Amino acid sequence: MKYRHHAVAALLSFGLLVGVAQARSDHALDHHYIRVELGTIGAQPASGRLLLFAVDAKVAEAAAKAESKGKSSAVESVDADPFSGTVTSVAAREVEHWVPGKTIDVDTEHMAYPVGWSQLPPGDYLVQAVLDGNHDYNYLGRGAGDLVSDVVKLHLPAAGVPKLKLAKALPADDDPWAVPVSASPTMRENVVAARPHAQRVDFISPLLSAFWGRSIHMRGWVLTPPGYDANAAARYPTVYYTQGFGGNNDRVIRPIVTVYTAMAKQQMPPMIWVFLDESSPTGTHEFADSVNNGPWGQALTTELIPHLEAHYRMDGDVNGRFLNGHSSGGWATLWLQTRYPKIFGGTWSTSPDPSDFHDFTGIDLYAPHANVYRRPDGSAYPLVRNHDKVLGTFEQFAKLERVLGSYGGQLASFEWVFSPRGKDGRPVPMFDRDTGDVDPAVVSYWRDHYDIAWRLQQHWPELKPDLDGKIHLYVGTADTFYLDGSAHKLKAVLDGLGARSEFHFLPDRTHGNVYWIGDDHHGLLKQISWAMYAIARPDSTLKPVATP
Repeated sequence: MKYRHHAVAALLSFGLLVGVAQARSDHALDHHYIRVELGTIGAQPASGRLLLFAVDAKVAEAAAKAESKGKSSAVESVDADPFSGTVTSVAAREVEHWVPGKTIDVDTEHMAYPVGWSQLPPGDYLVQAVLDGNHDYNYLGRGAGDLVSDVVKLHLPAAGVPKLKLAKALPADDDPWAVPVSASPTMRENVVAARPHAQRVDFISPLLSAFWGRSIHMRGWVLTPPGYDANAAARYPTVYYTQGFGGNNDRVIRPIVTVYTAMAKQQMPPMIWVFLDESSPTGTHEFADSVNNGPWGQALTTELIPHLEAHYRMDGDVNGRFLNGHSSGGWATLWLQTRYPKIFGGTWSTSPDPSDFHDFTGIDLYAPHANVYRRPDGSAYPLVRNHDKVLGTFEQFAKLERVLGSYGGQLASFEWVFSPRGKDGRPVPMFDRDTGDVDPAVVSYWRDHYDIAWRLQQHWPELKPDLDGKIHLYVGTADTFYLDGSAHKLKAVLDGLGARSEFHFLPDRTHGNVYWIGDDHHGLLKQISWAMYAIARPDSTLKPVATP
């Protein structure tokens, strides 16, 4: 789970802000504007979210010199870093129909993080402007088609109105299978071997299309094992793999290559893997049926899976369908298994997002007067850590996310999945972005619809025949986002119900290395695959070949 506002009411129209800028007096300079010109990159007007990033020049140049091992202190880009607290300052505003050659002024006090830029310590800063044309920075960061300026050194607070120019469009990466120049010969060989066995999924869902009133595509990749023959009688168990926050169809190639290579070396059993893309403009939809995102769980189980089983040599039964996912993908697979237990034969969920909202990254959302920013004693709730070191607080993440955009971030993504729909057609915020105060009515809706532990408690007698023994969960005791706490609570609920389940709390593992076993960074994935295969093929004599 990466945490990257719900501030639509604060977004002013292009015309209004231009009018304000044109009518500015010397007194208005106290608001500390930065002027940005749209270069003649293209002939068409541009729209999107205009972002300004600033970082202390000495700090950034020293980091660049260290990274280049003393070769250069040049800084090519200045970007937000949600894992470094308040190192980068950000300011933003929405723009519409911006004509090339024209300028727009950004008030660095109005929508800014962590504070208005007039409050920054005086000094030299490296500043860069980015126009996020697709409003997807909160999920993907800057990417293809975004317009960027050069990195400029400015003294802030400035005496006048500094000027930047958007002079370059970031190029598109047309081939997700392209291998970096720095890749080893072995990696190149593995990509070449895996690519013919991976086919794109692009399925238009009738259910989702009806919900949105336009064609909605379900995307992914199907990876077939070595020796697969579409015309042969042999069938294969199938693993449905979901990505974590920030993943999409182009960012899953490395896992595809990893799985195929391991199957080719017989370190993993022969199975079909379906790599599902759960990204959306609002963040991750997590294959949950939602009043905001639509019926993604129903679409998967009643439309996409039958479609795939009609076109591939899949087992096509409950003991041949398995789930695996990490982080937000781990929550998705845990949800799918508990919501559709007759469809899937087991989930192996790693470091899942909170499954018991009594511990939502360490916060009890059900507590009286709950607040996600502050504990009752006034201390800040942390959200991300590196073992014992806190890297960022819940408040910092929420307020940075709000400046970067009104949707697509991790916290807003939860609301698009879990919250009821408001009168404005958007999800009702679970908490106040200014104060951190939790809305108990929204949390009550979250509990009744998406708290996995609560649902198991309420429906265990009817779920038990199809679900007992199918939940397998792995999480590190030093999870970067404190997700081990919620996993402990889910385990306690299942234990209290007398349910059979498998929980592994891996000592000192973080969110990023939970799959490591010794020197093998994919060791846990290999173990999981054999556990699945043993259910699908209990009489098989296949054994894993040891990893070198």
